[in-house]
Amino acid sequence: MSVGTSSAPGARQVPRPPAPRTSGDPAGLGIDPDQLPDGLVVADEHGRVVCFNAAAVRITATPAAEALGQPLDSALPLEDLEGRRWWQLTDPYGGLAIRVRQPERNLLLPGGREVLVTARYVRTERLGPVHRVVVTLRDTEARRRTERSHAELIATVAHELRSPLTSVKGFTATLLAKWERFTDDQKRLMLETVDADADRVTRLIAELLDISRIDSGRLEVRRQPVDIGAAVGRHIQAYVASGLEADRFLLRLAQPLPDLWADPDKVDQVLSNLLENAVRHGEGTVTIDVTPTASPREGEDTGTSVTVSDEGAGIPEESMNRVFTRFWRGSKRGGTGLGLYIVKGIVEAHGGTITVGRAPGGGAEFRFTLPVAAPAYLS
Repeated sequence: MSVGTSSAPGARQVPRPPAPRTSGDPAGLGIDPDQLPDGLVVADEHGRVVCFNAAAVRITATPAAEALGQPLDSALPLEDLEGRRWWQLTDPYGGLAIRVRQPERNLLLPGGREVLVTARYVRTERLGPVHRVVVTLRDTEARRRTERSHAELIATVAHELRSPLTSVKGFTATLLAKWERFTDDQKRLMLETVDADADRVTRLIAELLDISRIDSGRLEVRRQPVDIGAAVGRHIQAYVASGLEADRFLLRLAQPLPDLWADPDKVDQVLSNLLENAVRHGEGTVTIDVTPTASPREGEDTGTSVTVSDEGAGIPEESMNRVFTRFWRGSKRGGTGLGLYIVKGIVEAHGGTITVGRAPGGGAEFRFTLPVAAPAYLS
């Protein structure tokens, strides 16, 4: 934008160079740079900074007033991971005329803060001089969190696999080497242990596949009619058959319940995890309430809600917001800490919601709600 000035009517208009700024629309794109989520730094053909948006101020901790009008290498003093001055290495204005960009890479700001930097060299004509250098900056914290999460997942998986695989290898090697020395009862005990450890490995691999599908948005839901009361009853019967007292569980079904269309295997997975948590970490009676409720999905009237509560110590208030994150474990150690993360992913893949709170009896209370509408092809 040019601004004309005159001291008297009819005086000749003298154009001024465009003023550098942090907002407005210096590129003529109809976008205010301050509205961009990433840092944006633009230098003119002379290497002077003409745009330094709000995100760049936040990422670099450099006030815009100090950066605007300064040489690019002074306003944005970047170094590579070996301590070399980045602009001296790349020489955007004096380098090869065929260059049009610098791909994203990790660079360091003064003080050692790491940022992701991408640069674009704008030329008015092919092989001509650089007219603009456009630099985008992105904070690395989100990427670091993702990398830490992946590292924790690998470490957890390695730890959880080591124990059962060591057991399987030890027992099978012993049986192969000394089969005749063991009685039938001893052989059966060792084989039962191997079988249980193999099941543990299989469950862990299934959890990893579920996490992969949840994170990539590829978790498939195959809806069928589900009798949620019968599904809960089967889990309770399995616990009773394993030795728990029948009066440890209280199932309350509100009638009538709407027809529920969901993936029966995945609903079983959700119920199994929530009941196992209540039995393992809770105390007293485990109460399961199944009730009709408002649908969590817009445009539908009815949903089905399942609440699982116990009478134990419950979950500390400060931990409530971390319950459905990866690797969260309660006060009692054990397990991978991935179960509730998967439960939340399954419920949300159905279009439902899940919450955690304190039960009337003082323990933990998990409540998930699923929409009940039939698949579209039956509507």
